[in-house]
Amino acid sequence: MNHKKYTFLICIFLLISNSISAHEGGHGIPSKQWELTTNELFKAHFISYENGEVWLMDGNHSIQTFQITDFAEADQKFIKTKNEFIHSLNSRTAIQLGSQSLSIFDWALIGFGILLLSFSVFKLIKQKTVVYLTHGVLGLGVILIVSCKNVNSTKTNNLEVPENNVAEMRAFFERFEDVSTHSDENYLYVSSNGLPDHDMMVGITNWQQQVPIKQNYTGDNSWAIPTHPKMAEHPLSTKTNLLKGAIAVAVNGIPIFNPLNNRGEDANAIGELDNWGGHCGRADDYHYHLPPLHLQDQVGAWNPVAYAVDGFPVYGETTDTLDEYLGKTNPDGSYQYHTIKEYPYFIAGMRGEVQLDPKTKAPENQVYPQPRTQELRPALRPLRGAEIIDFKFLGENSYSLTYSLDSKEYIINYNWDSEDNYSYQFINPDGSSKLETYTPRK
Repeated sequence: MNHKKYTFLICIFLLISNSISAHEGGHGIPSKQWELTTNELFKAHFISYENGEVWLMDGNHSIQTFQITDFAEADQKFIKTKNEFIHSLNSRTAIQLGSQSLSIFDWALIGFGILLLSFSVFKLIKQKTVVYLTHGVLGLGVILIVSCKNVNSTKTNNLEVPENNVAEMRAFFERFEDVSTHSDENYLYVSSNGLPDHDMMVGITNWQQQVPIKQNYTGDNSWAIPTHPKMAEHPLSTKTNLLKGAIAVAVNGIPIFNPLNNRGEDANAIGELDNWGGHCGRADDYHYHLPPLHLQDQVGAWNPVAYAVDGFPVYGETTDTLDEYLGKTNPDGSYQYHTIKEYPYFIAGMRGEVQLDPKTKAPENQVYPQPRTQELRPALRPLRGAEIIDFKFLGENSYSLTYSLDSKEYIINYNWDSEDNYSYQFINPDGSSKLETYTPRK
C-alpha cells in the first residue's frame, strides 16, 4: 500500500469516527408540536418519560409535566418510542478509563493508532525508510484525537459542583436581626419581614410613589435557595429573561431583582434606585436591583453578600478573570458570581439550573418557587420631577418619607398596627394634609 492510499484510509477512518460519535439531532434539542386530548396544540422539547409522567421544556426553558394520557394517541406512541430509544442509548457498553468513558469504537481507534505506530517504528528500524515515519505520526495523531475528544467531552458534560455548606450559609444570613433560616434536603429557606436595617429610598429621582412596608416572607412563603446547585447546560441570559421576580437574596433577607426593570431598562441608569441600590415595587415591597456591596461592611469583603436563586454565592468585585456570566469556577469545582461597576453589574446569566414559573413568559419570566407579595395600595404612576430627599424611622412600624417637587417639600408619614391596619398621612407644603387607611385583603 503506497503513502497516498495509507493517508486516505486514515482520513476515512476519522470521518467514520466523527459520524458515529455524533448524537441524534446535533447539539440542540429538537422541538416538536404536541397535541393534547383537549385538541390544544403547542411546541416543546421532550425531556423524559417516567411512571406515567411526561416532562417537556418550552422555548422559554419552562419545565412542564403532563400525564401521558393527556396526549393524543399518536403523541403517546411517539413518547414511548422515544423513551425506549433513549434507554437503549444509555445502556450501550462503555469502558471506564479514569474519570472518562471510552466507547468500544474509541478503543478500536486507539488500537488502530497503536498498530499503525508500531508498524511504522518496526519498518523504520528494518528499512530506514522515512515514509514510515509519516505513518507513525499519523498513528500517533489518531490516538491523540480520540483522547482529546473524550477529555473535552468530559469537561463539557461535567456539570456537577460541590453541594453548599448549609451551616455556613445559615451563619451569613442569621448575622442580621429579623432574618431566620431553616432547611430541608433541597433548599435553605430564608425568612424576613422584607425591611433592611439601613435607610431606604433616598436618592430616587424616578419614583412611582410607593413606600416600603413589611412583607410576610415566612413559613411556606420564605425565599428558597438550592443547597445542591448544578451547572445548567443552557444558562439563561438575564438580559432576555427573568425581568420578573428575584434572581438572588441578599444575606440581610432582602430580595435582589434583575438590574433591568420589567420594561427592560437599566433601573439604576434611569434614577429608579436609592443610594443602596433598591426601591419599592407595586406591592410596596422593598428590593434591590444592584448587588448590595454596602453589606460588606457587616459580613466582610471576603464573604458573600447574597446567594443567587440557582444556589451560587454572590461576592463583591475581584481582579480575577470572570466568565461571560460574571462568575468563576474555583479549584474545588464550586462556582461563584462577582460584581462589576457597570451593567450588567452581576449575574449576566443564570449559570445554575433553575425551574421557571410556567405561568410566566420571557422576558418577564421568573424562577420558581418565588414568595408572594400582597398589594395594599393601588399601583401609582411615576411622579415626574420628584426626588426623595429624606427617610426616617419614627418608631415601631412607623416611618416618614420626604420628597421634593418644584422646590417644595412634601411628607408622607405612615404606620401600621398589630392588626395590620395601615394609615398614611400626606402633608403638603402649606401644612394641609390628607389621611388614607388600608387593610390587606385576606
